[in-house]
Amino acid sequence: MAYDIAMVLNEWEAIGVFDYALPFLLIFAVVFGVLSATKIFGGNKGVSVIISLAIGLMALRFGFVQTFFSEVFPRFGIAIASLIAIVILAAVFIPNEHMKGWLIGFGVTGAVFGVIAILNSFIAVDWFASQWIYDNLALVILAVGLTLIIVAMFIWNTPKDVKNIALPISAFRN
Repeated sequence: MAYDIAMVLNEWEAIGVFDYALPFLLIFAVVFGVLSATKIFGGNKGVSVIISLAIGLMALRFGFVQTFFSEVFPRFGIAIASLIAIVILAAVFIPNEHMKGWLIGFGVTGAVFGVIAILNSFIAVDWFASQWIYDNLALVILAVGLTLIIVAMFIWNTPKDVKNIALPISAFRN
């Protein structure tokens, strides 16, 4: 019997690969990576593995993780595809010497897309029980965007010789 990709994915879904195996692996890898990088337990990998296993397995117990992952990752896929389409279209019309500034804008756009995907996922799993987020999401995004623009203007308009104005740290030592 010939298998096509749809049959394989349906079988994986039936045996719980998407609901249990992949979320467990993702949580395990992130927790293990954080514990290994911070060396909280003195680099003892055995303790990090046991803690990562415990957290990964406990996270899957009540189904919150599966529900959230089934909402957030399709939205991230759409956000990434949209951002890639914007970048490709911009690359066609923007000369290479102007691309540096545009790349910062693409990064901010990607961050906004990511925040929107996460907020919409929170709403889909009823983590925001009020109508407030529906009514004010555009205003929140506008306020964050304006704040980022103001911060960027201050950063880019800072004089180059500001470091000469500040006192060196050695001036405060006895």
